[in-house]
Amino acid sequence: MIDKELILILEKRFKENMNRHMNIRWNDVLERINEDALLSLRYMEETGGEPDIIMFDKELYHYLYCDCSKESPIHRRNLCYDNEALTKRRSNKPISSAVFEAEKHNIKLLTEEEYKYIQTLEDFDLKSSSWLLTENETRLLGGAIFGDKRYNRTFIYHNGAESYYSNRGFRAKVII
Repeated sequence: MIDKELILILEKRFKENMNRHMNIRWNDVLERINEDALLSLRYMEETGGEPDIIMFDKELYHYLYCDCSKESPIHRRNLCYDNEALTKRRSNKPISSAVFEAEKHNIKLLTEEEYKYIQTLEDFDLKSSSWLLTENETRLLGGAIFGDKRYNRTFIYHNGAESYYSNRGFRAKVII
């Protein structure tokens, strides 16, 4: 069953934020939204992500939905990077990990490049930070990357993957 309430929210957000997706028409996006995508988008919406279309990839012929909340989604914070990090943490474990939560809801963490791109559209994470998909080389050494924006500049940092903070969450994407 199609989630009509969510579609109305997505359409309204799309029309109010045309700067994020110039030259994209809502009806073209609507044709591509299926029930699987809606389940993922519902999770993103309910956890405070405010998903919106940020691009159309002409080569791969798909649209990219991304969390566009001003700060890292409020109900996706206090998470370490992945389950390996969660397992290694001996005390004060968070309830879950960013990678696990993303996989569970069929969404993906943003890459460093995607994160830098959304920061060209608007200013995000001025008071928070977001875990980003980390390449295996860094992850094998125990680290993970995250980003934020300070001083009118996008920063990409590193931290131990087992760390977690009340102002660090994760931004995600859905490809349709």
